[in-house]
Amino acid sequence: MFSWLGTDDRRRKDPEVFQTVSEGLKKLYKSKLLPLEEYYRFHEFHSPALEDADFDNKPMVLLVGQYSTGKTTFIRYLLEQDFPGMRIGPEPTTDSFIAVMQGDTEGIIPGNALVVDPKKPFRKLNVFGNAFLNRFVCAQLPNAVLESISVIDTPGILSGEKQRISRGYDFAAVLEWFAERVDRIILLFDAHKLDISDEFSEVIKALKNHEDKMRVVLNKADQIETQQLMRVYGALMWSLGKIVNTPEVIRVYIGSFWSHPLLIPDNRKLFEAEEQDLFRDIQSLPRNAALRKLNDLIKRARLAKVHAYIISSLKKEMPSVFGKDNKKKELVNNLAEIYGRIEREHQISPGDFPNLKRMQVTKLRGSKPRDHMSWWWSMEELPSELQGDSSQNQRQGGGPRPVLTAAATAQQVECEREFYIDTHKRLKKMSLELHEHGHETGKGSYDSVDTRPVPSSCREGTVGDLRFLLRLKL
Repeated sequence: MFSWLGTDDRRRKDPEVFQTVSEGLKKLYKSKLLPLEEYYRFHEFHSPALEDADFDNKPMVLLVGQYSTGKTTFIRYLLEQDFPGMRIGPEPTTDSFIAVMQGDTEGIIPGNALVVDPKKPFRKLNVFGNAFLNRFVCAQLPNAVLESISVIDTPGILSGEKQRISRGYDFAAVLEWFAERVDRIILLFDAHKLDISDEFSEVIKALKNHEDKMRVVLNKADQIETQQLMRVYGALMWSLGKIVNTPEVIRVYIGSFWSHPLLIPDNRKLFEAEEQDLFRDIQSLPRNAALRKLNDLIKRARLAKVHAYIISSLKKEMPSVFGKDNKKKELVNNLAEIYGRIEREHQISPGDFPNLKRMQVTKLRGSKPRDHMSWWWSMEELPSELQGDSSQNQRQGGGPRPVLTAAATAQQVECEREFYIDTHKRLKKMSLELHEHGHETGKGSYDSVDTRPVPSSCREGTVGDLRFLLRLKL
């Protein structure tokens, strides 16, 4: 029934285009965005670095829902066959994250072995520890549908303390990790159990930055009559409206996604039409995978740029020697004001800023001294490459900025470090000479000091930054 996923003529042409775009995105990320992320420790505050498998993997579909809503049955209905590790029942049966992927033979790969496979996009999941990896497997099998997509089955969301404590790992954080990397998120609801528990509500809120990927399925709708179905649909939309903060209405598909005959066939035509709409949406994922990866990379680049502005502002406010702890607490408490100042100075949309509470509770570690000197070179390279706004990244002379590479950045840092140390020694010697002649030191600016020029191998524009840094008491 779903063989069209593997036989579409247009889809056969897509892998060549997808590989070309994928290679370009990988090169762009490694040469432009990754150096900036490493410079400002983006990976400690937000998501880990991307790997080659993140660009090369097939589109993935994530299924989320409370227990016994039909997630595993939905996958079986989509694949038209059983898959290894599948368990179906009215009780909470699926207790693991199962990545259902294409393979030459049927089998199961345990989580600890899965996260060391460089060909799989799951290596960064090792940060969640053995408690999660023992509940994470990959089910491989030959299937026509899996040649185009992969499916992630999740444990049913429980109620009460079992969801928060008995898991042994941060369930919402794991779902958020998957949500950043999948192409489609399907929330399944049982027509007989519409109550959204507090735990399920927290999970949906953790996915709030990915509303464009969300689809809602009202499953087991063949077990209720038409009048009751309308009431159930209205109650579901009312409940979702309180959780999902978006002005648009999330698409809700109504049906019964299993191979058994319909119990109440009154709405057969409606269910068939909804089913075809949903599977057409899934069918479009391979064709749009390259665009989705480009969109996610641009979104990541915007967040990395804002993160760099935030860290730069915090670093400028930090004292060089005394009172660091008190100043750090003050800056964290006043982070909202810093957000506002950055927004005004750089014309950044408020929606581009990271979550305020999360940034405040994240441990702000000190940066290396070199960060003072190469902030703006890394910062200004990003928009011209990933946002297409070349007008903001032109020098006053009209020419473009030089291309930033990892080697050039390392050379620039070394040149600036040597120049800074040499200038600092000369200024300290000058202050001692002034002190011997009865002049006060440490209260003025060193802008008037005739410092030696920057070495020719270094980029221009460093002197202004260093003069700002050298307004210190020696």
